[in-house]
Amino acid sequence: MVEAMTPTRTAVAALCALAVAGVLPATASASDRGGIVSVTTVSQLDSGQVATYLTRYGLDGSRVRFGVDAKRIVYRTIDPRGKPTTASALVAMPRNENRSPRQVTWLHGTTAYRGTAASVSDGNDRASALLFASAGYLTSAPDYLGLGVGPGFHPYAHAPSTVTASVDALRATRALVARDGHRPDPRVLVTGHSQGGHATMALGQALHRGADARLRLGGLAPISGPMQPSGFVKEAGNSRNGVAYAAYWTVSWNRLYHLYDSPAEAFNDPSIEGLFDGEHRNEEVIGRLPGSLPELFTPAYLARVENPTGVLRAKLREADSYCDWRPRVPVTIYSSGGDRDVLIANSTYCQERLEGHHARSTLIDLGQDVDHAEAAKLALPRVLAEFDQL
Repeated sequence: MVEAMTPTRTAVAALCALAVAGVLPATASASDRGGIVSVTTVSQLDSGQVATYLTRYGLDGSRVRFGVDAKRIVYRTIDPRGKPTTASALVAMPRNENRSPRQVTWLHGTTAYRGTAASVSDGNDRASALLFASAGYLTSAPDYLGLGVGPGFHPYAHAPSTVTASVDALRATRALVARDGHRPDPRVLVTGHSQGGHATMALGQALHRGADARLRLGGLAPISGPMQPSGFVKEAGNSRNGVAYAAYWTVSWNRLYHLYDSPAEAFNDPSIEGLFDGEHRNEEVIGRLPGSLPELFTPAYLARVENPTGVLRAKLREADSYCDWRPRVPVTIYSSGGDRDVLIANSTYCQERLEGHHARSTLIDLGQDVDHAEAAKLALPRVLAEFDQL
């Protein structure tokens, strides 16, 4: 949960008010999904400016070929219960003459603060989208539900709603560029880091199974994803961020699945629940959290997490399942032995599951001296090169 440059709270609140105004009535049909509510230009950079921008965020700018126009779109989608809502995304478009560009979607990692999303803030995720766009790819970077200018709470670590928001962002992206006569290649190249690594496999599976008849899966490259969420207790004790992930996950899944009646049942400090409203900056959240799970959770709740039953057990098994299929495209999994936030065992688990389904998959260990954040910066140029070859 590393925060980049962010807009002011006032600016984010104003943007959220615009998004709430775009929420659909409950009678809206499924055919409205992916419809564009609003478009706002957020960045216009020539190729030299893009290269400088990428360097600022530790990315290799040597592959930049084109300038990039980046826009924030607000689009129609559904919430975890299937009710109509809106979400936001960044769309990065290369400045070239290609009317049938290939399409990449970048899926971001964990953030508790809505203001770090790529559509509203400079930072690592916007830079990642610009990297692909500057190489000629039409790129969408969904903020997910409840982040950016999307209304409500973010359903953290809930793959089904991340998938619907991401598919609808792809639809909206294609509708946006169609206004200028573009017809993007239907094959979508999917990559993402951390939470977005897990989401990469979930979105890939959805596209593989026909989530949209106009879209096909073109390639998969997850980076440092928590592919086996049921093992999070073992991992969460390895870093301060791990405690934050556990707290965020608990609050989010309680909203979805009613894991507790009162915050005091789960947290030794009940005020922790209020930190995950989308309005607290990441460093503020981490600064308020204790250093270990026994300090975070009550003994009774920690025992439930360590030995899940009922709906919690069922949903964890579902979350573990997104590598249990056979993609028709190559899958390259990036991870690092030095990662203490998301252990490389997660990627090994995914690789083994894919191999069990006879998929074409490769696991790349980026190194014992590479931490969670650095893994994305090292992997992204390799992902770009890989996508160029597909």
